[in-house]
Amino acid sequence: MSLSFRNNIFCNFVFHFINPTNQYTMQKILLSVLFVIFAAFAVNAQDATQQPPVNPNAPEISFDKLVHDYGTILQGADGACEFKFTNTGKEPLILSKPITSCGCTTSSWPQEPVLPGKSDVIKVTYNTNNIGPVNKSITVNSNAKTSTVRLTIKGTVVAKPVSTTPEKQNDQGATPVSK
Repeated sequence: MSLSFRNNIFCNFVFHFINPTNQYTMQKILLSVLFVIFAAFAVNAQDATQQPPVNPNAPEISFDKLVHDYGTILQGADGACEFKFTNTGKEPLILSKPITSCGCTTSSWPQEPVLPGKSDVIKVTYNTNNIGPVNKSITVNSNAKTSTVRLTIKGTVVAKPVSTTPEKQNDQGATPVSK
């Protein structure tokens, strides 16, 4: 390609693109400029470093324990335990339904707000009819500064020992005594 041919292409492009008499060309320019401005604002709006301000008076949840160890328990034994907590914040603490890791674990929680300085319990029950190791989690969500807390229950369920009742030994040679 010769230099004059390149210049000619460039001149035609500039003339047709910038020529104000061409209505479609002006629309293309306007749309292109608007797109660039919109894209610049969209990229700027996705600043992930901004976080909502932390409420200094927000409730805080403090548990006495985060893990309950059943140890070794018998099949069919009582699998209930309690996790005691205290609202150490300055506003009422509201809990949502605790989420258990499987259907063999159930929970109950206080559905009324827990006032600052007050304590309450989350009751957890494990179905001990399942034999084997236990390692289940209960996720507690609330309006506290630390909004998610994970509680754990663990232990081992062993089968009940088979109990046999003593049987009376019959003497084969004995005859019944009549009265």
